[in-house]
Amino acid sequence: MPEILVLAEHDRGVLDGATFEALTFARGLADGDDIAVLVCGDHDLTEELGAYGATKVHVASHDLLNDDFGPEAWGQTLAELVESESPDIVLACGTSKGNEVMAQAAARLDVPFVANCTEVEGDGEEMTRVQWGGSLLERSSLDADVRLLSVAHHSVESELNDGQAAPDVAQFDPDLDESLSRTVVKGREIAEAGVTLSTAPVVVGGGRGVGGPDGFAPLEELALLLGGRVGCSRAVTNNGWRPHSDQVGQTGTRIAPEIYIANGISGAIQHWVGAMASKKILAINTDADANMVVKADYAVIGDLHQIIPAIIDEVKARQG
Repeated sequence: MPEILVLAEHDRGVLDGATFEALTFARGLADGDDIAVLVCGDHDLTEELGAYGATKVHVASHDLLNDDFGPEAWGQTLAELVESESPDIVLACGTSKGNEVMAQAAARLDVPFVANCTEVEGDGEEMTRVQWGGSLLERSSLDADVRLLSVAHHSVESELNDGQAAPDVAQFDPDLDESLSRTVVKGREIAEAGVTLSTAPVVVGGGRGVGGPDGFAPLEELALLLGGRVGCSRAVTNNGWRPHSDQVGQTGTRIAPEIYIANGISGAIQHWVGAMASKKILAINTDADANMVVKADYAVIGDLHQIIPAIIDEVKARQG
């Protein structure tokens, strides 16, 4: 079986769920053999990583890694560890951060990088990956001494590895030049607290059919009642009805809620790419042939301005 190294994606010491997806995917490739993990920064994440299958954790400590995220510093650290440990496969989750770090490492190692895989066979030489924003799957082969891959975000459900022993921990001291600090995050501004669009269990989306900015008020009320967030299509942001941060799609946020309630959204491929990982989709639309309606698990054909208030009333009644 191949020797596998997984990049741990975290935000200042708090592991991202994407890391657990990558570890779950890696377990399928390792078939019971060891899985090593790289943690950039002096953070104690051993117990959580072990619970998802890590057998060894390399903790990379350096001033450029201990504060906030820096793609060049992380990429150089990963490249140095690959040169030191010589794994067969290096794996990350295909988030924006994961793909960016893997691309940085690939450039430094002068090896190819295959992003957003949904299946990998053998020792990582054959794979299926998402292309064209999710509109097609491509079969690829990779010829390289070390194979750098990312698994498509939300393409695998993360699963605990019951009975996993505590992983070994090894200190790693990368040789990072101070010039890499040019891309380290220096400050953050949190616009709002609470559940985010990408992590919300319920997303209530609105498209052109909502009619205008005022039409989102009922959607906001429904999302609040269900503990979710409001999203929108690109047409909505183009019209200035909602900020870009609310956009679901290929050029917006990719969501994976328990249910996505899509209101007045035609379902263009760019929007579908951002929503297709939803566990269930309910489409509300006057057009029974709209792409979103055809692809949805459930559909209500009718006027959303009548249907959403009726749903709100029913939710309120059931909540007492």
